[in-house]
Amino acid sequence: MSNAAATSESLPFPEGFRWGTATAAHQVEGGNWNNDWWAWEHAPDSKCVEPSGDACDHFWRYPQDIAQLADLGFDNYRFSLEWSRIEPEDGEISKAALDHYGRMVDACHENGLEAVVTYHHFTSPRWITALGGWEAPVTADRFARFAETVTKHLGDRMDRVCTINEPNIVATVGWLLGAFPPGHELDVEGRRRANEVMIAAHEKGRDAIKGVNDALPVGLTVSMADYQPVGGDDAVAKRDQIRRSMEDIFLESARTDDFLGVQTYSRERIGPDGNIGPEAGQRVLDMGYEFWPEALEATIRRAWEVTEQTPLIVTENGIGTTNDEERIEYVDRALRGVLRCLADGIDVGGYTYWSLMDNFEWAFGYVPQFGLISVDRETQQRTLKPSARWLSQIARANALPIA
Repeated sequence: MSNAAATSESLPFPEGFRWGTATAAHQVEGGNWNNDWWAWEHAPDSKCVEPSGDACDHFWRYPQDIAQLADLGFDNYRFSLEWSRIEPEDGEISKAALDHYGRMVDACHENGLEAVVTYHHFTSPRWITALGGWEAPVTADRFARFAETVTKHLGDRMDRVCTINEPNIVATVGWLLGAFPPGHELDVEGRRRANEVMIAAHEKGRDAIKGVNDALPVGLTVSMADYQPVGGDDAVAKRDQIRRSMEDIFLESARTDDFLGVQTYSRERIGPDGNIGPEAGQRVLDMGYEFWPEALEATIRRAWEVTEQTPLIVTENGIGTTNDEERIEYVDRALRGVLRCLADGIDVGGYTYWSLMDNFEWAFGYVPQFGLISVDRETQQRTLKPSARWLSQIARANALPIA
């Protein structure tokens, strides 16, 4: 991406800064019945407001969706593989499914996009659940085997790989909050075991990928928040405790990665006893957190510090809102924070907006609208939002307007 369009009235990003959007297989493909999430959505005690169903039918419509992304001027697409399609039973590999994702990689290249592939984005095959899921050490070995298999098939075509998407969210929401599989609440020990297994899975998966193609850039993505203490030393101590288990153990694991994916949406206000919720008078979005775009700058700075300067890429940042002007305001302010980080010498290689299109937002169903493109739930018709055209102009110019 060139700076050629940058002018004295704009704030340029560095030459080669990458611009992309992202999706996850289960959120857009539809019909992923063989994974733990489909089972969870349909369980009687599930906290999901609705099942995913056909989602965005991206499994079949990906050619037009990828072409649209390229038409908007982006240069990369981050999407995920559905493990339960590729390995529907333990050790049984579907070459047809591998070829499907290979065609998605090829479609990216045919449209001038880099293919950024996530190997695990929240969903696991049902047979993994039967083995004990993320509490079972064997799951790390199975994931490494899966990573090796995929890389042997696709490794010479992919441009970047994210091993696991937000393992800290999988463990915390699945074992403490009960809104992700396996639906445990306040299971502190289960969450600790899940954290350990997911770190092991990332490290073993990374090594397996590198064993096949050492030149392929590999990284982890971590959900980060701007944790702000409210209430003195006790609040600071609680903030530090929360950050340790939510972020630091994963950031430390990424110190030897090729890059770390920073994924940020808002801040969290922490009192002596934990999260105290949004501040009175602040805007609160559909998923219950504050409108706080400055969180991205804060988390980039912290990731740079804790990883001991592992190169960073913003692999997710965005806003769930029906107010598209609010989306533009959010991204504009977030990107200005990225520019401040770059000015201070922090290695941020790109910005990936979440998400390409409105999709299934897990336990929240289809209520939060993060997409640059809306999707009619009945017809699957795609419609560009004004924010898509706005961010398209930013990506093409590789620069922000000064005001």
